Amino acid sequence: MKINVERAALLDAVSRLQKVVGSKTSMPVLDGILITATQGCLSLCAYNLEMGMKKEIYAVCDEAGAIVINARLLSDILRRMNGPQVDIETDERLMCHIKCNEAVFDIMGMDANDFPEMPSVNDGINISLDGEILSDMVKGTIFAVSQIEGTRPILTGINVSLKDNILQFVAIDGYRLAIRRQKVDVSSNAEFIVTGKAINEAVKIIDENTEKVEITVGKRLVSFNINGYLFISRLLEGEFVNFEKIIPAEYAQKVTVNSNEIIDSVERVSLLISDTFSTPVRCIFTEKDLTLSCTTSMGRATEKFNAVIEGNPFEIGMNSRYLLDALKACDSGNIVFKFSGANAGVVISSADENNKDFLYLVMPMRLR
Repeated sequence: MKINVERAALLDAVSRLQKVVGSKTSMPVLDGILITATQGCLSLCAYNLEMGMKKEIYAVCDEAGAIVINARLLSDILRRMNGPQVDIETDERLMCHIKCNEAVFDIMGMDANDFPEMPSVNDGINISLDGEILSDMVKGTIFAVSQIEGTRPILTGINVSLKDNILQFVAIDGYRLAIRRQKVDVSSNAEFIVTGKAINEAVKIIDENTEKVEITVGKRLVSFNINGYLFISRLLEGEFVNFEKIIPAEYAQKVTVNSNEIIDSVERVSLLISDTFSTPVRCIFTEKDLTLSCTTSMGRATEKFNAVIEGNPFEIGMNSRYLLDALKACDSGNIVFKFSGANAGVVISSADENNKDFLYLVMPMRLR
């Protein structure tokens, strides 16, 4: 293989593909990026057996060929070089010669034949979405995805459904529930569960120039075509949690507050909470106001502000991080807290009853 390629374009592609390269794998070839050169085209592929990414860029190819190069090393080399063009040449011993201006690296590559073939989604449901909508939907739910597979790996995914022109994302980790809905101009109906890690990496490719994201949903795989990058991921199999049963049907109290005001207050009161100990924020609701307080070994913080309450006065303990994640994902403006007792989940939704775009539920913490 013998090619000449623009360094910035190659570095951008390698940096993005590096995010899906296998980590702690017993197959060294999965630590690398498969580079395949043909006339006028350089194809790059990263695949970790669960998700993968491909990208094609222009290159002057004097000799076609393929090789696998360690992703981290290649990225570091390209980042440190300072010329506009890079020459890459390989030989039959898999030695890879990389040259940019006066900087020269000779590193060992790996046999392209040992790299597993990345699957493709040939038959499936095609969905075209606005890039900004997809990005917002993921940001509004990704924080509620479980980070530990444990006995319920299904909770490490986001349940995506599309029905009657309504796109819905649902994530739940056992302590909180996040639901986002958006009306879209898509006639297809579909439902699948994609891992939170995969879809989070996919939307990182979206930028201000992204207009549409082409999604293909198969039986076991889903693919995203974004800005010339083809991203694929396996789907999670099994039944998702019946989250609708978790949402209380009736509420004892409702409290209307301004989302920006309560975010600022919770952040101030939470300054005394360390990462070592999980200390709740005490929320005391009276007829006229809301008082937030927190007591730790470092001291005590209290803040009071006006709030409109429907129902009897009460108090409840909340995890500040879980609460802030939900509050920051809400649309700005007035929101409603709905309570069904000190041990039931707290529902957060828009104060506008016609706005069904988001709903968050956070389980309370026990107060001492």
